Amino acid sequence: MSWSLNLSDWWTLAWHFLSLSLLTVGSGALTIAPQIHNFLVDEQQWLSNAQFTTSITIAQAAPGPNMLYIALVGWNVGMATDSWPVASVAMATALIAVVLPSAIVTLAGTRWAHRNRNLRAVRSFKFGMAPITTALLIATGWLLMAPYNQLGRDWRLWLVAAVTAALVWRTRIHLLWLLAAGALLGVLGLI
Repeated sequence: MSWSLNLSDWWTLAWHFLSLSLLTVGSGALTIAPQIHNFLVDEQQWLSNAQFTTSITIAQAAPGPNMLYIALVGWNVGMATDSWPVASVAMATALIAVVLPSAIVTLAGTRWAHRNRNLRAVRSFKFGMAPITTALLIATGWLLMAPYNQLGRDWRLWLVAAVTAALVWRTRIHLLWLLAAGALLGVLGLI
């Protein structure tokens, strides 16, 4: 697929990431993945579902912050034009648009909240953000799992996911042990 980004496309890309940036405050960039997917894959059709999912997978496998996937989806949007200079600008546009507003709000908000940490409103805000963040992370997981969501065929995966969730919830087993167990089950061909 080869096409070019016009001025309106650049503005649309930047504005969308700027507006989503404010959702990342307190919850992280991964929580906006469903909205980015909806925009880039469903609405604009600049990326395929596979390109989007691969961008997140590669970014999560690489060392560094969770927001690396923002740079990769920006790069992939630009690479659809078959031009690495355009891909570089698209990557920078997406990354700066997500980082800048949330960084400003976080810096100002953290300073204010620290000075006013005993106010009921500050404590309530912190308490209220937990379920929102949890719901956004569940939505991200659901989106990434959607192509593989075949309960009848993949019942073993669902079983492993349920057992893992229960172990994380009810025990203090380190997550790396659970990841290792999942990897071992995969290597043995059991899942």
